[in-house]
Amino acid sequence: MTMLEWSRRAACLDLDPELFFPISHQGPGQSQVERAKSICRDCPVRRPCLDYAISSRQAHGVWGGTDPEQRRALIPKAMPPPGSAPARPLRGGR
Repeated sequence: MTMLEWSRRAACLDLDPELFFPISHQGPGQSQVERAKSICRDCPVRRPCLDYAISSRQAHGVWGGTDPEQRRALIPKAMPPPGSAPARPLRGGR
């Protein structure tokens, strides 16, 4: 199974992706965000979608029923950015 296999069962699969990526979260964009979140509410793959968004640090759009601000609050502070590796100890213990 591929990493994004779950996305083939998403409630948003056949919808316009722009709905989930509003230009702004104010004004008309706010109602767009609420509409996108309402679609996510009954999605059978909401959790894998949210897990993907958090692990890949998706900074934009509605993923797993959350907006960027909500996801930032869920990201563990100690989690390194994707693609980074922990520092290796220096030789000789330095």
